[in-house]
Amino acid sequence: MHRRSLLLSLFAGTGLAPLAAHADLAGRVRPRPLNFPADFGAHPDSRTEWWYVTGALQADSRTWGFQVTFFRSTTDVTASQPSAFAARQLVFAHAAVTDLQQGRLQHDQRIARTGFGIAEASATDTLVTLRDWHIARAPLGNGSRYTAQVRSDSAGFALDLQMDTTQPLLPQGDAGYSRKGPGPEQASHYYSQPQLAVQGHLTRGGQAIAVKGRAWLDHEWSDSLLDAQAVGWDWIGMNLDDGSALTAFRLRRADGSALYAGGSFRAAGGAARIFGADEVTFTPGRTWQSASSKARYPVEWRIDTPSGKFTIRALLDDQELDSRNSTGSIYWEGLSDLLDDRGQRIGRGYLELTGYAAALRL
Repeated sequence: MHRRSLLLSLFAGTGLAPLAAHADLAGRVRPRPLNFPADFGAHPDSRTEWWYVTGALQADSRTWGFQVTFFRSTTDVTASQPSAFAARQLVFAHAAVTDLQQGRLQHDQRIARTGFGIAEASATDTLVTLRDWHIARAPLGNGSRYTAQVRSDSAGFALDLQMDTTQPLLPQGDAGYSRKGPGPEQASHYYSQPQLAVQGHLTRGGQAIAVKGRAWLDHEWSDSLLDAQAVGWDWIGMNLDDGSALTAFRLRRADGSALYAGGSFRAAGGAARIFGADEVTFTPGRTWQSASSKARYPVEWRIDTPSGKFTIRALLDDQELDSRNSTGSIYWEGLSDLLDDRGQRIGRGYLELTGYAAALRL
C-alpha cells in the first residue's frame, strides 16, 4: 500500500542512505496503464516497492491474523561502483501472526542486500526471496496463485500459504496511478488483489495446523517523498462477507487533522468507486496505549465514505510491531472487524496506524 513508499525509514540502521530526490526522479511516477505480467514483478528503477499480504486464517473455532510483507528499495550506491558487494538494492521482510485466543502477537523481520542467492526480486513476475522466506506468483486461469513461505525459529511460527485470486485485479486511484499527497509528485503505481482464497499451514510451537481463510494483497512502487506536513497515516484494507472490497486511507498532520485521503469500494462483480481526497473522513474512537513504546493508538474508528459509513474495531489491542531492526519504525497493524452503520459485522481485514510512536521521517 501507499503507506510504505511515503514514510517508512527503510534505511535506518543499515549504514546506507536512500536514493536522494534528485531532479531525474521528480515526476517519474506518472499516469500510465498497468502492464501485466511485467507489473507483477519488481521495478528496480523505482525508489521503493512492496508486496504486502494480510488476512485471517481459521481452523475449527480458532482464528489468527497474519501479515507477510516484502520490501525492495534502491540505495544511493551508483552503478559505476563495480564491486559485486555494492548494495544497490535492499530487500526487507516482515511477518506476523496474531493469535486471538491467546491474545498474543508474534512477529519477525529480516534485511539483506540483493545478490549472492541471499535476496532477489524478479523484474518479470512476483518472486521475492530473502534467504528461506519468499512470496511468488504463478498464472491460474485468468487470475493468479500466490504462495508465501516464512519461518521464524526465534518467534516460534511459520506460514506456508497458497492464495488464489477469486476476483479481477483492483487498480487503485486513476487506473493504478494513486495520488498520496497534495503535490502531484506524491504518487505511486498501486493495485490490490482482494478476496484471496487462502489455504495452507500455520505452524506454532512445532505443530502444523491446516488453515483456510481470506487475504488481501497490495503491490505498490513509488519515488515519492512524504509531504513535509505529514507525520503518519491510517489505512484499512477490508474483505467484506458479500465479496466487496473496501480501501480507505488518510495522511495525518501533527495535530491529527487529515492532510490527504483516498480509497475505493468495489462490490463483487461491480466497478470500483474511487474516492476523492475530500470524500473520506476518519474519526478516531477508543484508544489503547502500548506499554513498550508508550504510543497511544486509536483501535476503533468511524470511517465515512461515498460508499457508506463504517466502524473499524480491532480484534486485539496489542498488535504493535517494533521494526526498528529493519525498516526503522514502530507501528500498529492488526486484524480488525468491519461494521456497518447499524453496528452489524460485515467484513474483516487489516488496519494500519503509523506515526504514533514518533513522526516518521525519510
